[in-house]
Amino acid sequence: MSDLETFRAETAAWLEANCPPEMRQPMTSEDDAVWGGRNATFKPGQKEWLDIMAAKGWTVPDWPTEYGGGGLSRAEAKVLGQEMARLRCRSPLSSFGIWMLGPALLHFGTEAQKKYFLPQIARGEIRWCQGYSEPGSGSDLASLQTSAIDQGDHYLVNGQKIWTSYADQADWIFCLTRTDKNEKHKGITFLLFDMASEGVSTKPIKLISGASPFCETFFDDVKVPKTYGEDVSAIVYEENKGWDVAKYLLGHERSMISGQGGSAGSSLGEKFADKIGRDEMGRLDDPILRAKLADLDMELLAFRAMAERFGDTFKAGLCHPAQPNMMKYVGTELNKSRYELIMSSGGSAVLEWESDASNGGLTARDWLRTKANSIEGGTSEVMLNVISKQILRLPGA
Repeated sequence: MSDLETFRAETAAWLEANCPPEMRQPMTSEDDAVWGGRNATFKPGQKEWLDIMAAKGWTVPDWPTEYGGGGLSRAEAKVLGQEMARLRCRSPLSSFGIWMLGPALLHFGTEAQKKYFLPQIARGEIRWCQGYSEPGSGSDLASLQTSAIDQGDHYLVNGQKIWTSYADQADWIFCLTRTDKNEKHKGITFLLFDMASEGVSTKPIKLISGASPFCETFFDDVKVPKTYGEDVSAIVYEENKGWDVAKYLLGHERSMISGQGGSAGSSLGEKFADKIGRDEMGRLDDPILRAKLADLDMELLAFRAMAERFGDTFKAGLCHPAQPNMMKYVGTELNKSRYELIMSSGGSAVLEWESDASNGGLTARDWLRTKANSIEGGTSEVMLNVISKQILRLPGA
């Protein structure tokens, strides 16, 4: 056996022996995700699974071991993901710290910041939110106005952020602030601070789906210390150079959002056939819907191949800076198409909104939620503009 085949066999055996039965059941709602943090509550099996995986470093399998990771190669991390999917093991931890802040700290952070924050992220001890968009600064993010005024040993932060996902449940925030009003892109600083700080408040925003995962976030004379402890800086990278960090992190955010299109799992055909019926060959008894499903499956396979290639080029240092834009655009379009088909297969029944039979209108609410995929993290129009200019080299309008 090759080393990778040996690793696969050992990983499968370990997962079989250690994953709690509750964490091998399909997720039925967003509440089944584990976000961690100091105010976390857990369902049966969730805390056990989180602690087991964190102890092995497999909440962040490809991070270095000295920062709480598993130290796995890209190939090994891929095998781990495949075996978890095959055995239906849930992810032990959902985290903006893992998906966005962690990669930025690994790239830009000081050694003190890495040793302080990354192990806590890996263990699920800090739940993070992202302070980027503002009421007047969405697609033109660099026009943000939330200010951080130098007060000697601390910054005084004032302003407002919007669409701050789960800000009302977060422990800390990674926040873009303006420290120089005379420079647009070069006057931004990337700050880390506690959401329990005096002067921080949040207000949930109800979406068309009826859920409120996003918030308005307000900062009123918030004192952010320049350092935590002796040498852990609140600034990632350097003052007035936060735009470099922001752009790097956005690439990871867009890849994260795009993953919703690529993580759809197996074809919907079996589920649809059970619901609608089968023809004499045992196939879904709706040739038009069957053809649309085949198209979606082919697009999904192509997307996964693209993601694999981009991952390899990233590890090799050959990644084009606009590749995350391509991933984000295609992935979100795939996710919307998937839910359009799910709605098509259910007829008028899936439009029901409140009964137990529809699980509180879960399908319809999830379908509506996908509409935000092409807005959050950069609109599809912005993604296409970036792709046309940076990859296709088309002239600007």
